[in-house]
Amino acid sequence: MAAIASLSLTRYPTHSNPPIPLKPHKKPLLLLHKHSFPSLIFSSPFQFTLNSSSNPPCFHPLHDSIHENFVENIENPTNFLLPNGHSRQILSPDSAPRIFIQDPPWISTLFLKGLYKMTSQTVKLEHKEIEKRKYNLLRRRQVKEETEAWEKMVEEYRELEREMCEKKLAPNLPYVKGLFLGWFEPLRDAIAKEQKAQKGKSKKQRAAYAPHIDLLPADKMAIIVMHKMMGMLMGAEEDGYVQVVQAAVHIGVAVEQEVRIHRFLEKTKNYQRKQTVNEVQGVSKEKEILRKRVNSLIRRRRLIEVHKLVKNEEIKPWGRDVQAKLGSRLLELLTETAHVQPPIDQSGDSPPDVRPAFRHKFKTISRDPGQSIKKRYGIIECDPLLRSGLDKSVKHMMVPYVPMLVPPRKWKGYDKGGYLFLPSYVMRTRGSRKQQEALKGVPVKNMRKVLEALDTLGSTKWRVNKKVLAVVESIWASGGNIAGLVDRNDIPIPDKPHSEDSTEIQEWKWNVRKANKVNRERHSQRCDTELKLSVARRMENEEGFYYPHNLDFRGRAYPMHPHLNHLSSDLCRGVLEFAEGRPLGRSGLHWLKIHLANLYSGGVEKLSHDGRMAFVDNHLHEIFDSAENPINGNRWWLTAEDPFQCLAACINLSEALKSSSPHSTASHLPIHQDGSCNGLQHYAALGRDNLEAAAVNLVAGEKPADVYSEIAVRVRNIMKRDSNKDPATNPNALLAKLLIDQVDRKLVKQTVMTSVYGVTFVGAREQIKRRLAEKGHITDDRLLFSAACYTAKVTLAALGELFQAARNIMGWLGDCAKIVASENQPVKWTTPLGLPVVQPYYKSERHLIRTSLQVLALQREGTSVLVRKQRTAFPPNFVHSLDGSHMMMTAVAFRDAGLHFAGVHDSFWTHACDVEMMNQILREKFVELYSMPILENLLDSFQTSYPSLVFPPLPERGNFDLREVLKSPYFFN
Repeated sequence: MAAIASLSLTRYPTHSNPPIPLKPHKKPLLLLHKHSFPSLIFSSPFQFTLNSSSNPPCFHPLHDSIHENFVENIENPTNFLLPNGHSRQILSPDSAPRIFIQDPPWISTLFLKGLYKMTSQTVKLEHKEIEKRKYNLLRRRQVKEETEAWEKMVEEYRELEREMCEKKLAPNLPYVKGLFLGWFEPLRDAIAKEQKAQKGKSKKQRAAYAPHIDLLPADKMAIIVMHKMMGMLMGAEEDGYVQVVQAAVHIGVAVEQEVRIHRFLEKTKNYQRKQTVNEVQGVSKEKEILRKRVNSLIRRRRLIEVHKLVKNEEIKPWGRDVQAKLGSRLLELLTETAHVQPPIDQSGDSPPDVRPAFRHKFKTISRDPGQSIKKRYGIIECDPLLRSGLDKSVKHMMVPYVPMLVPPRKWKGYDKGGYLFLPSYVMRTRGSRKQQEALKGVPVKNMRKVLEALDTLGSTKWRVNKKVLAVVESIWASGGNIAGLVDRNDIPIPDKPHSEDSTEIQEWKWNVRKANKVNRERHSQRCDTELKLSVARRMENEEGFYYPHNLDFRGRAYPMHPHLNHLSSDLCRGVLEFAEGRPLGRSGLHWLKIHLANLYSGGVEKLSHDGRMAFVDNHLHEIFDSAENPINGNRWWLTAEDPFQCLAACINLSEALKSSSPHSTASHLPIHQDGSCNGLQHYAALGRDNLEAAAVNLVAGEKPADVYSEIAVRVRNIMKRDSNKDPATNPNALLAKLLIDQVDRKLVKQTVMTSVYGVTFVGAREQIKRRLAEKGHITDDRLLFSAACYTAKVTLAALGELFQAARNIMGWLGDCAKIVASENQPVKWTTPLGLPVVQPYYKSERHLIRTSLQVLALQREGTSVLVRKQRTAFPPNFVHSLDGSHMMMTAVAFRDAGLHFAGVHDSFWTHACDVEMMNQILREKFVELYSMPILENLLDSFQTSYPSLVFPPLPERGNFDLREVLKSPYFFN
């Protein structure tokens, strides 16, 4: 690889003696002219040309090693072949006699290694510089996304206004944007008028919201109010209204958040206009020095130091009272200025029907379905004309939290990490003061593993799977109602019967209520789908993006972006994939096939691994057809339980098998390994019961054990016994006969899955009722309710039979929680990774505030705990904190191994080629977790915190050997 150099020296007189014969050498030789120093051995990696001249030695300059063809030469080994005979041959222009001098072997090697190292370092530095420039560009875009989103929206409406004034014609806009354009100017002017009016009043006469309504420009505040109000209406399950208290607080929170960003930008970048000389003179010397320092840092993009400098300048949190009062006044201004009108009557005989878009009313509402207790609430109701067509306009709404273009800030504390500027908190505390205090009080080093796990999850780079997105868009454009997508059309409302028969009238009313309920649900689902697709479209052409993560109060990790993320529906999971592709390899191809079989489901996922591989091999024709022609082909992928994820797997597998080298095919697909009824797996590990461990695959088996099928068999056996009883003395006998053939795995699955998370009888009844309704065998609603009650009771009884040890631990946890809560204390504990958890269940206290719109009753955390809730919620919350710990331990181990990882509670994801490694790591971490004395530590913490209380002894446990998990192929599979 040496560069060629030419060195001219003086030609010396030559002897007439013949050249000394040399033995052939395997090492490279250097050709030199014979000269007057025959005994000299002169070695060099460079070529020499010896000219017979009286001139002094003349050195030709060395060629630059980084010339234009150098990289090409590096990549092509043939460019560095030595001349024949493995010799470096130097020929003088006049072909003078030559001698051969051996080149020591280490010279050539050292030179080539040094040159390669120098080149490699140069290429690496250039690549690093390119990556740095690209990162800085993306970071600037991310800062703009977080800080200037509302400003961009304001500018858009200003531009639309200018266009309308110049052309004297309203632009052709989407439905909701046309509405906003009509509302923008009146609402902006009304807010500006209110700001001016409050400024002109004395301090005593000013309204409570006055100090805060002036903190943003009127146009920006108007945009926030319009978008937030419409966003709430689109997502509301109620029929065209939202409660005033929710809307007011929601708008107040959004305004407060934007005020923080606005103030920050005002101080750091002179956001709207430069300070005038008079304004600067009014600022203290210290603040002027701060401003100059901050502006200097901003120019140099040192944002972390900026955050530190302006931290003391931030406004204090407003609190719910201020948010509600400001939000109420802004809502009131919206109801006064926003109007709609139906299409103009072509006849022109009647004046245009202009009416308010929103009305403030009072409505009697039942807080919980089925409860007779009703209360009167203030609501903001939208005009029916406004509601129609909203679900098609969701994509034009502002989404405040979007995936990040650069990796999130690393977590360093309670509110230090995540997004660059948007408010980010390490935990969603649900307003619990005790939980916030516990988090802020614990040293960061005690939570190091938790924060590292969140950073690991946030550093996974994602991208949009364009092929799957194109299929989704095609189905959605043609009306949906396929592959789990909601129907884009409402069901028709039944016509009122002409008959006066009271039974028919009652049935008609019942059917109308059901139709309206279905249509409300469809509307909400359509809005949700549009939001997901709008984010996917927005990120489609990005090279990659990231999801900052935080925790719920139990320690489970969630992406902070709420719409398009991998914790969401099959649609989202099908549209997302890893940004980095990795070659499948032999094991990757194997796991890709198993993954496809798992997604197809329908019982296939319960076969052995070999059975699942055989299923895929037997359906290759359908898989290829699904990949090549997903819309107009046989559409085999639509029969899968997770159709869009199945389609993504079909496309990836088809690409691999049709390539010349399947094992070298790059795969971006996340491959899932899911726990087998993971909650029960954690209870089995706590209880060490051999029977329960085998039921949830903690021990090796030829094929996976299926706890759902096992419970279904037990439920059928109980029903068989009941069906043989006398209906006169046992009313359940008839129900048992009706239901015995309808009991299957799917009927009981959700109840079994949630049983360890504290599902109540009412919850189990509703779950089973939905499954029975889907089957369609029972159409009478009263009979359906009775059947669901009976099936729920039998299912819970079957669970108690099989998982006795788990029930004992659940009971012990509940008893301990009851003892703690009886002292008016919340149940609290520390997870194995050092995260403090405080249950946030307190009696809420009503706090009345007077706003310009109405008197609002705000709920605040009281001082008395809810004893029953503290007791029933503790067992599932404790297990959730353990499964969260297992996932985070696995994430940190994956980071240390240099692999990609994503987690969805009890489902762990990585590249196909790394599944073998993931299987090993997650099993080792599970054994490591439950090798700790978890229940003993919990009891010690209770006894230490409450020395005067007596707690029940630990429940008896079995002798199951945890190391069996390491050998179980179907523990996660």
